[in-house]
Amino acid sequence: MTIGKTITAAAFLALIASSPSFAATSPVTIHVSLAGEGGSAMTIKLDQSTVKAGKIVFDVTNEAMSEDHELVLIKLKDEKQTLPLLKDKHRVDEHKIKSLGEVADLKPGDHGTMTAMLKPGAYELMCNVKGHYEAGMHTVLTVTK
Repeated sequence: MTIGKTITAAAFLALIASSPSFAATSPVTIHVSLAGEGGSAMTIKLDQSTVKAGKIVFDVTNEAMSEDHELVLIKLKDEKQTLPLLKDKHRVDEHKIKSLGEVADLKPGDHGTMTAMLKPGAYELMCNVKGHYEAGMHTVLTVTK
């Protein structure tokens, strides 16, 4: 291949890689912070709460000093949907919902990832360790077209 053809091919590849349709196939990473200790606020913080549909990587860190956490992903019918609780166990009834994935058993300081292909709609991210959901450890992610 001549130098001219090599430069032309490289320029073409750079143009394709920078096009919107190419970028749409690249995964989006959402950084998730799980925090909360016994007696303090239980929180899930996302660095972005709205993303475009496609491959999403959840980069999850348990920021707590002494409390285990997890992250469970659920597709909601709409943003106002409430999840079924097992009152006696202080947890969401995972047999009555469809989990799309989770990062389980994160000890304090631990880190994990989860990847999911998401369609437009509302999704709930929650910690289902006993009592954490009831303490407010859940948030909604909006996925757009």
